Amino acid sequence: MLDDDVRQIIAATRRFVRERVVPAEADIEQSDAIPPDLRREAAEMGLFGFAIPETYGGLGLNMSAEVRLVFELGYTTPAFRSMFGTNNGIAGHVLLEGATEEQKKAYLPLVASGEWTASFALTEENAGSDPAGLATSARRDGDDWVINGAKRFITNAPVADVFMVFARTDPDAKGGRGITAFMVERGTPGLGVGPKDHKMGQAGAWTADVTLDDVRVPASTVIGGEDGVGRGYATAMRCLAHGRIHIAALCVGLTQRLLDESVAYAASRVQGGSVIGEHQLVQGLLADSATDLYAARALVTEVAAGFDDGSDTRIGPSCAKYFASEAVGRVADRAVQIHGGAGYMRGVPVERFYRDARLFRIYEGTSQIQQIVIARQLLRDAGVR
Repeated sequence: MLDDDVRQIIAATRRFVRERVVPAEADIEQSDAIPPDLRREAAEMGLFGFAIPETYGGLGLNMSAEVRLVFELGYTTPAFRSMFGTNNGIAGHVLLEGATEEQKKAYLPLVASGEWTASFALTEENAGSDPAGLATSARRDGDDWVINGAKRFITNAPVADVFMVFARTDPDAKGGRGITAFMVERGTPGLGVGPKDHKMGQAGAWTADVTLDDVRVPASTVIGGEDGVGRGYATAMRCLAHGRIHIAALCVGLTQRLLDESVAYAASRVQGGSVIGEHQLVQGLLADSATDLYAARALVTEVAAGFDDGSDTRIGPSCAKYFASEAVGRVADRAVQIHGGAGYMRGVPVERFYRDARLFRIYEGTSQIQQIVIARQLLRDAGVR
């Protein structure tokens, strides 16, 4: 059950998304940018810190409340949520999961307020889901660490104020062992950000390469202090369960929007003297999409409850992310089909969402990674090692 304060937050977010962000979608697509006034209002509403505890300046939503909020955020262009999603998600949770109390008190309020936009800098050309290829290195030099390497596809990199950088501090360690997380602020000598990537979809959500050329940072920037050396990848993995549920909820929100667009078009588009929604084959497409929506929403809600009580923090999040991201892709495809030729035209929302939705099956662990996580855990539970 949600308390009155949380209900008010969700209701306010719903109004903001539908009255302010949805009308701006075409401009965001055209300009490839979120308008500054929308960013400012989102920060004032506390959206940069909804998943960060109140102790550190956030709204302190648990997972069950968060998914309901994200259902609303997912109703519009994914770029809007992306603007502050990393603060609440994998970047902010690196601090929540791995930082010392001193680091949390110093940095989380900056993230929660939106004063800082955070980036999660793990992915490289040869390292993403599998850390074995992580080539970015950090070596100790007195009281400092010196970082060298390059990162790919880093969300919010062009506007980030701080980067959670993962580097190998033990060159002899295998896989995810010997990797440490560092907090590197923009403007640190040697830190470079490349030009914005040109992506298939999600215009307004910026990604770019990040380079680190003899970037010198003090030991105090190691997430977790001295105890955090070599534990960075383990911290990142603990963040992923939260992130996967979050993305699954985002997919539910977009699925709802796609279904609404499909129903509205089917109820108004006249062909052969009647609206196309009267044709049973079109009704079948709508019914399949509604079923995907109901199933995804129920799954995400159930998984969020299990995450909150600690009963399922591994299989459930992967199942939710896997199903919901695949479902929104199916629903987006049906939405284009229902719109016919119009659905293939730029400027029609379902065409844009069709491109936007494709990314959900890739980040926070591809669908294939989710399959592996799910199956391995099932076999592990059955005694297979």
